[in-house]
Amino acid sequence: MLKIQYEIVDILKIFQGELHAENPTEDRIKDVLIDSRRLIEPRNCLFFALVTRKNDGHKYIDELYNKGVRNFVVTSLPDKKKYTGSNFIRVKNTLAALQALAAHHRRKFDIPVIGITGSNGKTVVKEWLFQLLSYDQFVIRSPKSYNSQIGVPLSVLQINDKHNIAIIEAGISEPDEMDRLQKIIQPTIGLFTNIGEAHNENFITTIQKIGEKLKLFTKVKSLVYCTDYSAIQETIIRSGILDTVETFTWGKRTEAALTITEVIREESGTIINGRYDNQAVGIRIPFTDGASVENAIHCWVLMLLMGYEQEIIAGRIKKLQPVAMRLELKEGVNNCSIINDSYNSDINSLSIALDFLHQQKQHKQKTLIISDILQSGRNELDLYSDIARLLESKDVKKLIGIGPAISKHANKFKMEKYFYDSTREFLRKFSFASLSNESILLKGARVFEFEQISKALQQKAHETVLEINLNALVHNLDYYKSLLDKPTRVMAMVKAFSYGSGSFEIANVLQFHKVDYLAVAYADEGMELRKAGINLPVMVMNPDEESLDGIIFHALEPEIYNFRTLDMLEKAIEKNIIPPNKPIKVHIKLDTGMHRLGFMEKDLDLLIERLKANRMIYVQSIFSHLAASDLAEEDEFTRAQIRKFDEMSDRLVSHADHEVMRHILNSAGIFRFRDAQYDMVRLGIGLYGVSNNPEEKENLANVSTLRSSISQIKLIQAGETIGYNRSWKAEKEMRLAIVPIGYADGLKRSLSNGKGKLMINGKEVLIIGDICMDMCMVDVTDIQAEEGDDVIVFGDQMPIEKLAKEMNTIPYEVLTGISRRVKRVYFQE
Repeated sequence: MLKIQYEIVDILKIFQGELHAENPTEDRIKDVLIDSRRLIEPRNCLFFALVTRKNDGHKYIDELYNKGVRNFVVTSLPDKKKYTGSNFIRVKNTLAALQALAAHHRRKFDIPVIGITGSNGKTVVKEWLFQLLSYDQFVIRSPKSYNSQIGVPLSVLQINDKHNIAIIEAGISEPDEMDRLQKIIQPTIGLFTNIGEAHNENFITTIQKIGEKLKLFTKVKSLVYCTDYSAIQETIIRSGILDTVETFTWGKRTEAALTITEVIREESGTIINGRYDNQAVGIRIPFTDGASVENAIHCWVLMLLMGYEQEIIAGRIKKLQPVAMRLELKEGVNNCSIINDSYNSDINSLSIALDFLHQQKQHKQKTLIISDILQSGRNELDLYSDIARLLESKDVKKLIGIGPAISKHANKFKMEKYFYDSTREFLRKFSFASLSNESILLKGARVFEFEQISKALQQKAHETVLEINLNALVHNLDYYKSLLDKPTRVMAMVKAFSYGSGSFEIANVLQFHKVDYLAVAYADEGMELRKAGINLPVMVMNPDEESLDGIIFHALEPEIYNFRTLDMLEKAIEKNIIPPNKPIKVHIKLDTGMHRLGFMEKDLDLLIERLKANRMIYVQSIFSHLAASDLAEEDEFTRAQIRKFDEMSDRLVSHADHEVMRHILNSAGIFRFRDAQYDMVRLGIGLYGVSNNPEEKENLANVSTLRSSISQIKLIQAGETIGYNRSWKAEKEMRLAIVPIGYADGLKRSLSNGKGKLMINGKEVLIIGDICMDMCMVDVTDIQAEEGDDVIVFGDQMPIEKLAKEMNTIPYEVLTGISRRVKRVYFQE
């Protein structure tokens, strides 16, 4: 919510836009919106209809108008008479207008602004600086990873007159982007974290990429960076930036303002010693990894630059907390879903987390467990009044508030509510049995130790989990959408428990990101989606006689692939006495060469006759299935299938009295046969980041990671045997690790005795002995490994395609073979 209000007349000057209105309103703008799904308060809201490669905001004007929004920034005007009482501001570019507003807003504040860029560590450094500076400053920082051309202006627009310092993160993926971000952020202090390989494909050289990032710092007073990155150092020297900008540097190998002399890693932390201002100085951080050491030194140096005493810095930095980069969705007790975002607490991150809660449709009841929001710099009455309005707009039905501040303002919340002074009191007094069939969001400041609540709420499960990265899923969806012509619809396949990833959880995300259709294999899958609140159209690919009543009742749409299924449907229609104006939508499957399900060409005349004769059957689409769309050597056959589909579907469409959709492309087909998109495509395994095509695979993100942990390590002597049937004999003394995953979880026995590998601490290890039902054994003789260490079965470093090859199968079977007893954990960064 903006704290500086703008009149429409002022905004027109900022944008240099044209006002078009039919009975215009005189609203004062207090909030901006770019995503129709994240509307909080329609009144006094200004919607920017952004046009991107993936979407066009103008499509959502009607929906927002019906929800009460009356102020719009557009590039093309709708019919004003349809939207009476609205203001439409026409501009050449809506993103540029949003950025212009943010730049204007930034100029209203004369406060230090820290601008952070680099290849890695930006978000962690930003969050740690927030932790370190919030002791004595009112800090505003970018929410999560809001560092893009859209995220940066939204971040800057959050600055208000209560803040006395801002920390804004900036990221770029191609040349010329940083110029625009610099004008918005206008940093006074710059921090360049490092340089890596991210987005290398869009830059000619690393030097060019560094030069582009440096554009953020052309007008800063001081620049912090590490001189050990020689490419950064050399580019800064050559750029001429040193003529106008003071630097405050650090380094291990080179002379700098802070020279690091020693890094001592201990079991629970790291001691970092150095020399500053001709004196020995040091800090201790509660982390041991190299990235955390570098990130902490960046923070140390920046605080020295700001004039903090070394003793104060050391005292604060030893208390640094890990930065949670993701929301997690897990199964909870009593059929609840638990969303864990209990690592930070401010109103911006709360709004993001509530959006994620709101998109969960599996439970009607939405519950928030929230602690006091600390160090907001705002009047408590205003803060908790805003939170109350936010919860009401996001349809939160139950609130559990923990902490004295939120408890004091209990009267602001108009829903079922409970308040406790501390987490300890809540755990002692609250009846967890009262939580049932609800989605529960945990949102707490770290000092409230909400991990205790998370542990109490989670469904107990063994140590093997399948992690599903929802950001990666959306990335893959957007990638395939980018290959489509604008009118082409997307049907997403969520059959077989969404390829093992979990049906309603995945369907919720797909519905939120506005796919057009879902497809399931069997009717019971579709019925479960309906019960979980999914209202998208759903095609059922294998309807049977017993399921047709349920299909009709739940408004599912059956695939009709032969005359027997057509006969069964007609009987079900008669039995259910359906109103004449509510025909059953169906999808006609044609066999064009796959020779699985589908009508043959010889069936078409009779099929046309039958469909014409029954007005209670409405053909929604006609489709077929490609047999070898991913095999280049079979392209001639695939083209023949497409031609046959053209001919057969043309005959059916020519007899229809309404528009009928057509679709034949699967994931591989979308990539390889873009001229055959027709009206819709079916997106399946590609959505989950799997492809046999290296060029296609390069554009996809891994969605699923199957991981476990080491239960026990033991020393085995030469000559001893391992596992059932004594199938593995140790040839020499060896270290053996037992991992709690077996064939009942989906790890096939065919990987036994050296045929399969897992990954521990970045190293591949052999599976030895026979894989058991619940566990397996691996050889860790030659690697560093301890009990409790993470074990990767497949994921980013261990591609599922590799595991499938070792199992002599395909990734589809690996994913769908993961047992339901393996807990699914969904996360969103």
